Amino acid sequence: MQVPLLDLKPQYAVLKDEILTAIAELCDSQQFILGPAVESFEQNVARYCSAPFACGVSSGSDALLLALMAENIGPGDEVITSAYTFFATAGAICRCGAKPVFVDIDPVSYTIDTALIEAKITPRCKAIIPVHLYGQTADMQAVMALADKYGLCVIEDACQAIGAECRGQRTGAIGHYGCLSFFPSKNLGGFGDAGMVLCRDPERDKLLKILRNHGMAPQYHHKLIGGNFRIDALQALVLDIKLKCLYSWTESRQKNYADYCALLSDCPEIICPEIAAWSTRHVMNQFVIRLTGGRRNQVWEGLKAAGIGCAVYYPVPLHLQECFQSLGYREGDCPASEAAANETLALPIYPELSHIQKKYVADTLLSLVKG
Repeated sequence: MQVPLLDLKPQYAVLKDEILTAIAELCDSQQFILGPAVESFEQNVARYCSAPFACGVSSGSDALLLALMAENIGPGDEVITSAYTFFATAGAICRCGAKPVFVDIDPVSYTIDTALIEAKITPRCKAIIPVHLYGQTADMQAVMALADKYGLCVIEDACQAIGAECRGQRTGAIGHYGCLSFFPSKNLGGFGDAGMVLCRDPERDKLLKILRNHGMAPQYHHKLIGGNFRIDALQALVLDIKLKCLYSWTESRQKNYADYCALLSDCPEIICPEIAAWSTRHVMNQFVIRLTGGRRNQVWEGLKAAGIGCAVYYPVPLHLQECFQSLGYREGDCPASEAAANETLALPIYPELSHIQKKYVADTLLSLVKG
């Protein structure tokens, strides 16, 4: 049996006619840059995320960069973030000329360990970027308390966690900014790259929308230097159609999580992902197990040989990446992040996964671990 890590074809088959009709209408209008499709999508995502404002952009990576630019963060500044996440989080900090300051993770939730943040705050620190990883939120109440105490900006990296909640509050609407990604593999994925910045301040929203369009306001007049960070109208159109399905897709992911936990419950060598006390809605972007005892790579190869899609997110934590050697981090500086990089493995959890497929994945995994 073949079980891919992600299969988007069943999702597309259901929505194909509606999407193609909408694309044809957009092509007839020839309104490909900004316009009504983008405005509609921004309003609907803002409503879904309980955020007053939303600014559609070209990718989740550019969403992070744009939020940093809006806060005028640059050379000489420091930004605290997680040592264990996708590269774009730290990459955006560096692209602004600022210095990333890495903090280790909580080993259960894989999100930033908020108890370690305060010790890393210096007079040069301007912002914290907590990452909501694998569909689960960081402890935002703790992050916001520190931000308030030290006068810091909080930019939520919610690229893997649209719709997730921390103590009843939706991600992206808790901090000063919330960044979303609509990369095809995300819970809400487009037909290419796309992203969004959420915020609660009308002045920040106005600035974001000027900066995403080369800092231009009015046309051909530039008081600011921005960039070309606009979301394509075609992506907004497709995503707006898909957004209507996001509640049901999330419920399916949550059911798949529960089914996996039940199927794997009798094997203590396999540690299933746990839901943190502060996480009141986990949207299960990834189902990431932990395999201790140095067996992860062996099991990984065995699953692939059995036709099961699986992946390691992320094999090298950020503080040990070659491009950050000049920052002076060493192995052992972030032990929980390093352990996660060596022990975790992601299994298929997309909404259309059948019970037969889940059982095949679980049975194969159990045989590899116990064999």
